[in-house]
Amino acid sequence: MADYPGFIAIETGEDDGLPLAIAWSLPDGRVKQTLIQPDDSWIKEDTNAMGAYSMEELESLGVSPLEVIRELENDHFSATLYTSDNGDDEAALARLFDTYGLDPFVELAPASVLYPSLTPGEWHRQRRETFSELGLEPMRPEHELEVMLSMHQRLTEED
Repeated sequence: MADYPGFIAIETGEDDGLPLAIAWSLPDGRVKQTLIQPDDSWIKEDTNAMGAYSMEELESLGVSPLEVIRELENDHFSATLYTSDNGDDEAALARLFDTYGLDPFVELAPASVLYPSLTPGEWHRQRRETFSELGLEPMRPEHELEVMLSMHQRLTEED
């Protein structure tokens, strides 16, 4: 079986790229995912930017941003990771790294560039259809990954 490209998706809260959950794929198609414990510097007194999660869930079930960075570094140092190109992934990733004064060691690119026979618009249309076919929810990182992996398998078999 051919290696998969690295895909990544980050679920964000309402507060400019506040990272809540992250998922990325490995070359064999497996997915790593976790909730992210918010760093104290991300939280304002009146914050209600946690999306569907409570602060308690993120604190008890999530891992620290530094742990996320270390794990990502182990899996994808100096790699290009592909996103659904919703715009929030770049800001959320930057926020993770900025918390520790680090420069990101991965680059993000839209997954549509992997398929030169499709326009970005056509890729997004197929993405919406795949979400519907699989009964998954957009913006949940693990669902985004499942859709991108499924599309990659289908699109590369057709070539």
